[in-house]
Amino acid sequence: MKRISRISVTSRPALLGAVVMLALTSASVASADDGPGPLGVTADAAATRHAARVGALFEADADGAGGLSGDHFCTASVVHSPGGDLIVTAAHCMGGDGDLVFAPGYRDGRAPYGVWKVTRRFLPEGWTSGQDEDSDLAFAAVTGPDGRRIEDVVGGNRFTPGTATGATAVTVTGYPDSRQVPVRCVNKPAAHSRTQQRIDCPDFTGGTSGSPWVNGDGQVVGVLGGHEQGGATADVSYSVVLRDEAARLYEDAVAGL
Repeated sequence: MKRISRISVTSRPALLGAVVMLALTSASVASADDGPGPLGVTADAAATRHAARVGALFEADADGAGGLSGDHFCTASVVHSPGGDLIVTAAHCMGGDGDLVFAPGYRDGRAPYGVWKVTRRFLPEGWTSGQDEDSDLAFAAVTGPDGRRIEDVVGGNRFTPGTATGATAVTVTGYPDSRQVPVRCVNKPAAHSRTQQRIDCPDFTGGTSGSPWVNGDGQVVGVLGGHEQGGATADVSYSVVLRDEAARLYEDAVAGL
């Protein structure tokens, strides 16, 4: 399985000093999951209750102990489900046969909310049959070492297909594979095509595939991936437009099919 989680032709630090400070003083303000924030500025994500629902994906330890091994390679987030055990990410993050683990709220080499083993993966037929970029979405069931439900530990955002692209600003939170803390950006998505949406957020480099796009109502209305596996530059990211296929996939994951 390829561990380059999105195509990126540039690699830049998440914070750009004076450029960020200028943007903070001049950018518009929008409402998203963590409250007001400047549009189109990427910075470190604070350790909030919302940020704890987003985490990094790792390969499982070779000994099966459920710890963290090597570098994180993609992002995922907890979504509400009756079983309380679902995460959502990009389909291209779930390929291959190796065991994976999820660390919600991961920071600086630590997993403050535990390490959760991916026990089952749910990918749409459009991806499994031909890696269709319009089907670049996946769910996974996870389990913790003590039998707790992940949603009881960190909560979960609502997966909400059918939301109009750009209806509100969203917060995108993800884990660049070159960093040990998540980054965050608020902006308003726009249509790229009938099946793809885009967002302008700087410095979302490799590792941010699977990052949730969460609106002010705590709804996941996009997942970073899709076109060019998330984007060919670090400053423009994409998501599949979440419609019928996404809704059916969520229902299958909830049912455990």
